[in-house]
Amino acid sequence: MLHSRPDMTEPQRGAAVVEFTLVSVLVVGLFLAIVQFGLAIHVRNTLIACAAEGARHAANADRSLFDGAARAQALISESLSPTIAADVTARYITSRGVQQVEIAVTATLPVFGLLGVERGLQVSGHAVEESAL
Repeated sequence: MLHSRPDMTEPQRGAAVVEFTLVSVLVVGLFLAIVQFGLAIHVRNTLIACAAEGARHAANADRSLFDGAARAQALISESLSPTIAADVTARYITSRGVQQVEIAVTATLPVFGLLGVERGLQVSGHAVEESAL
């Protein structure tokens, strides 16, 4: 004769569905947070590469600071979004007696997709200034 224990199985009925739902919400939330962090790192690295390319462009002997800033802005517009870079500036700096071009980019720090903190991300790129001989 089989003995069933209705007192032990009845309270557990439907618990797997609730557990799955609660765990799924946590796993999906963690996954989305990791994807967003990866997007923020990608945006940062892309802005650094664009700023460095703009600095190399401006450092050429026949180019101006404006040319480098415009090149960096164009690259940012092509690779990310025309609205993500709020401010692109160029200037000459001297480091250890060597004149360099610095392109500084101030952009939106992505928090939710590409939306986020305005002017929350600042990166720069440098290149040694060439001299016309």
